[in-house]
Amino acid sequence: MQTVTKESHGIVFFDGECNFCNGWVKFIYRRDRQGVFKFASLQSPAAQRILLQFNHRLERIDSIVLVEEGKYYTESTAVLRILKRLDGPIKYVYFFKIIPASFRDRAYQLFAKKRYAYFGRRYECELPSKELRERFVDCED
Repeated sequence: MQTVTKESHGIVFFDGECNFCNGWVKFIYRRDRQGVFKFASLQSPAAQRILLQFNHRLERIDSIVLVEEGKYYTESTAVLRILKRLDGPIKYVYFFKIIPASFRDRAYQLFAKKRYAYFGRRYECELPSKELRERFVDCED
C-alpha cells in the first residue's frame, strides 16, 4: 500500500467520468510548472488504496479530494488549497478561504450536483497525454 507522507506530492482525486473534472485536471496541470500535484481518478485502484488510509468511503463521493502532507481535503477547501499552490495570479483566489466552509461547500455541492448536466459525462476515463499521464498515480503502479 502506498503511504502518503509529508514529503509526498499532493494528489488530486477527481471523477474520471466527469467532463468538467477532466478539464479541471488539465487546468491544474498547465499551471503546476513545479510538478506539485499528481492525479488519480476516484474510480481507480490507487484511489481505493490511498483514500482507505483516511477511512474515506468512495461509494457516494461527489467531491474532488486532495491529499497532501498526510491529510485529506474535500469540496471547496480542496479546490482552494490546489489553487493556492498553482503558478500565476489564480493562487490569489485562496483569499476566499475567509468565507466559512459551510457556505463555500454548499455552493460547491450545488455545482457538483449539476456538473453532468452542464458539462456531460463519459463512461470511460479519458486517456491523458503522455506528459500528463506521467503525473498520474495509477501509471506508477
